[in-house]
Amino acid sequence: MDTKTTTEKTDEGTDASGTAEETAAVALDKKDTEPATAPIDADAAGDEAGDADRDDEDRDDEDEEPAAEAAPAPAGIGGAAAAVVSAALGAVALTGTWTGKVVSERETLLGQIKTSGTGTPAQQISEIYGDAWHSTALVNGVFALIALLVAVLVLVLPGRPAWVRAVAVAGAVLGGLGLLLSVGTYFDLFLSLPTAGS
Repeated sequence: MDTKTTTEKTDEGTDASGTAEETAAVALDKKDTEPATAPIDADAAGDEAGDADRDDEDRDDEDEEPAAEAAPAPAGIGGAAAAVVSAALGAVALTGTWTGKVVSERETLLGQIKTSGTGTPAQQISEIYGDAWHSTALVNGVFALIALLVAVLVLVLPGRPAWVRAVAVAGAVLGGLGLLLSVGTYFDLFLSLPTAGS
């Protein structure tokens, strides 16, 4: 009875140990066939993701900066254009305009019509030449005044580049000189009209 029990226990132990060995062998086979995976470090993955995000943001900033530089503000373009226009108008006021020439010729023709056959020499001088000179001075003075006003407006507004302010100063100087000469010519301050006796 004791011998049988001992034999059965021995057989059961042998079976159990055999089963354990088979299980260990199967587990080793699975380890050999499955790909080795490295443990994932959460901190390293987070750092890599943060670096990638920062790189994307840097690239976006680099893309946006040239776009902002390439598109200047409309106010800057308007100020530069106004400064150039003021300088051009000031130069035109000094040299004369096509409009002034047309107005002068018109006044000459009207003077000839008014004084044809009946006008005295003084009337002819005043109507034919004096009115034409005054009309030219008036037109040039209008251009000079516009140039001066535009230049002052550009200089008063803040945030203009140095070259824009320099052009505006040139326009203001030319406009001021043109206005001075036009006023002097209109009121005969520089040269008076000739008289019939001379």
